[in-house]
Amino acid sequence: MLKDLPGLGALFRQAQEFGTRLHAMTDELRNQRVVGSAGGGMVEIEVNGLVEVLRCRVDPSMVSQNDRELLEDLIVVAVNQAISKAKELHAEKVRGLTSGIPLPGLEQALAKFFGGVPGAQGDGPGGDMDIPHKT
Repeated sequence: MLKDLPGLGALFRQAQEFGTRLHAMTDELRNQRVVGSAGGGMVEIEVNGLVEVLRCRVDPSMVSQNDRELLEDLIVVAVNQAISKAKELHAEKVRGLTSGIPLPGLEQALAKFFGGVPGAQGDGPGGDMDIPHKT
């Protein structure tokens, strides 16, 4: 039983190193920004890599239209797009953090946890999401 102690020490060092890298990854994600937009850029939502909303910008012309329902819809679409982009960024960082460590099922877990946002539409990362005007 005592012959396994050197391996236990190495495992403990790896766990400490992983914890340090995880903390650094969290700091990086906190400082990275993505933007979701809707209505041709009339509404923009900025979030960081930890999926914290940092800014909401609404073009003044949207407010002057007095179409509250459309504005609410555009905000929802922009938020969902920003969240989807932040989750994608987060998943990329997790993949980088675990590179070289064989973790069976990692890709499936990332897809399940960081998968697309239900109801989000658009043309992929970096694209604009639009809701047609209601008539």
